[in-house]
Amino acid sequence: MPALDPLWIGFALVILGMMAVDLGLFQRRAHVISMREAGLWCLIWAALAGAFAVCVHYRLGHEKALQFVAGYLLEQSLSVDNMFVFVMIFSYFSISPMYQSRILHWGILGAIAMRFFFIFVGVSLIRTFHWMIYVFGILLVFTGLKMAFQAEDQHDPGANPALKALKKFMPLSGEIKDQAFFTRLGGRLHATPLFAALLMVEFSDIIFALDSIPAVIAITPDPFIVYTSNIFAVMGLRAIYFLLAGMVGMFRYLKAGISAILVFVGVKMMLSSVIAISIGFSLAFIAAVLSLCVAASLFLPSK
Repeated sequence: MPALDPLWIGFALVILGMMAVDLGLFQRRAHVISMREAGLWCLIWAALAGAFAVCVHYRLGHEKALQFVAGYLLEQSLSVDNMFVFVMIFSYFSISPMYQSRILHWGILGAIAMRFFFIFVGVSLIRTFHWMIYVFGILLVFTGLKMAFQAEDQHDPGANPALKALKKFMPLSGEIKDQAFFTRLGGRLHATPLFAALLMVEFSDIIFALDSIPAVIAITPDPFIVYTSNIFAVMGLRAIYFLLAGMVGMFRYLKAGISAILVFVGVKMMLSSVIAISIGFSLAFIAAVLSLCVAASLFLPSK
């Protein structure tokens, strides 16, 4: 059974252990995440992902290890676009940096559960209905082209369906008190802006997963590789957010690179029955595009 495989057990122990350390030690009191702390956590999660890739290599072989690395890099690059949404959500609710870490922590826990469901449903659909691979491929190409030619989205957090639904079932307090998600006002339970922001973060991750999960499935249909690469990338997202949130505007060519990667993996998925594109080539393409876009953003002057 897959659940009894040593890699599944090791993966679960690492993730649960790191979450326990984070929640019990680093989230016990609200504090602003410094660049140094965020950078340290980025290195820790990158090192853990690298170590896990080595374990995959020895347990499942070189090909699976490359698939894990490609999926991890792809998910990390796609998650950068999600940071823009987080910035707007926190700005809309005037969430202090002191409380943003708590929201992202619980948002990541929700993402772990939702990704498990979406990934295994997606893989099952492809295995049951082979034509779904073309549906996913078309979806990725469409998303990539839309991202390339569409003007910057002006997200309006106030129009978010999750926020509208929350207001129908529970009054929203304008007060942020400590780290509480709920508070009582006049004897009635109210949701605080922290809970509203958390709900919108979870909703945005669902929308984000509709693009990112098919993209990783295009690299490999193996649910173990898809899920573990997704979760390692998601777990490191909070640290990346605090490290790069103030600098996301600098990487102006990254969106073009992400759109090119989405189109590439979509075409790869649609042509999988005709042309077998090796995982080595896919990994090299993703790494080259990301490196080129970051270098262009840093060294080419803005207009």
